Amino acid sequence: MSTLQNKVAVVTGGNSGIGYAAAEEFIARGAKVVITGRNRQAVEAAATELGSGTLGITANQASITDSVQLANELKTTFGQIDVLFVNAGIGSFLPVEQVTEDQFDETMNVNFKGAFFTVQKLLPLIADGGSIILLSSVNAFTGMPGASVYSASKAALNSLGRTLSRELASRNIRVNVVNPGPIKTPILAKAGMDEDNIAAFRKKFAERIPLSRAGESAEVAKLVAFLASSDASFITGAEYNIDGGLTIHELVG
Repeated sequence: MSTLQNKVAVVTGGNSGIGYAAAEEFIARGAKVVITGRNRQAVEAAATELGSGTLGITANQASITDSVQLANELKTTFGQIDVLFVNAGIGSFLPVEQVTEDQFDETMNVNFKGAFFTVQKLLPLIADGGSIILLSSVNAFTGMPGASVYSASKAALNSLGRTLSRELASRNIRVNVVNPGPIKTPILAKAGMDEDNIAAFRKKFAERIPLSRAGESAEVAKLVAFLASSDASFITGAEYNIDGGLTIHELVG
């Protein structure tokens, strides 16, 4: 499992959910891991739990200033990095007529603008032959009601991934996008849904998923770690759905 031995991997939003699971998987495969997040206490606690010298850095993906500071700290500590997993994201799920400008800006600032400038500011540190993975969502193309802004932010990420894969090919930096379907993460709770509504939401989707269940963060993490590794050395510009068959079921159903 040492396919990332001594590589330096950075995971934005690495203190919970898919980001935390990816950090665990990177460590299991031999990488040195840096996680970021907005909440200092949560980031430091997650880094301690992960162990293996994991470095926790407080950084808000929506802040370009934080991205610059993150780049400076990474340069001082490691010189260069090998893997960037842009995982941090938020969700706001409302009918289009109820979305406020502030809610629109917050979602876009984290999910797309923040992701873009995180890549831009860290790009000089990424070693030639490195890997960038962007966490998108099947919402980028499924058109779920109530997810207009979230879906648009993720569709923008998919477009960015395709463009970056061409722009960075000369440096042999591979860029790929992962599109999860319903995964058990804190995103719905952070969006303001209570436990009953979250359970109902997951039950509704489970009925539409051919595998009849939501996915686990660890399952997404294994795909991310594969794409980060040399095992995926001829894969770039690709988008991977990890959704229990939901997308193809929706297309043919």
